[in-house]
Amino acid sequence: MQWVLLYITALNLLTFAVYYLDKKAAIRGAQRTPEITLHVLSILGGWPGAFLAQRIFRHKTGKRSFLFVFWLTVIMNISVAAWLWML
Repeated sequence: MQWVLLYITALNLLTFAVYYLDKKAAIRGAQRTPEITLHVLSILGGWPGAFLAQRIFRHKTGKRSFLFVFWLTVIMNISVAAWLWML
């Protein structure tokens, strides 16, 4: 169980950092992080870090297609967690 907490913590810190770096790149006009990378981090369990970064950095909050996929990753994560809890 301890490894799960370590995994989730590390993944969410990584996801938060990737969003931060992508926001900075967007401001500078530099090369961006592909959206698929942001979604993969979310689906792997980094969605809380992604959600927090979206709110703090105001990043990816106006792009409906991105948000649609993001919220699908959240629903999928919560569904899998609930299913595992019931086992």
